[in-house]
Amino acid sequence: MDYQPISPVSLALQATRIGFEAQSVIAMRLAGMAGLWATPPSEFTLMVAEKAQAVVEAAEAATVAALSGRGPDAMLEASMVEIGRHTSGNLERLSRMGPAWGPVFW
Repeated sequence: MDYQPISPVSLALQATRIGFEAQSVIAMRLAGMAGLWATPPSEFTLMVAEKAQAVVEAAEAATVAALSGRGPDAMLEASMVEIGRHTSGNLERLSRMGPAWGPVFW
């Protein structure tokens, strides 16, 4: 279990990236709820259901890192990799949908 001096910087950058991706996903989903982004109706169920899966996968990755004898920074990094995989996947998928340019009936 050796400490890497650059680890806190790497974790901070990862957390920043995840934060930006999560905020972008939230913005697109809210725009979808308002009819401004072309999201399918199933998106609103998916956004709730995916949370449990992401938490389980992140906890599993951290547990595997801990059982491998790695330190707390490695455990955190392993869990953040899993969370980041979900946020980047959502961002990519929602970005492809694009804005809803059709008529809006308010």
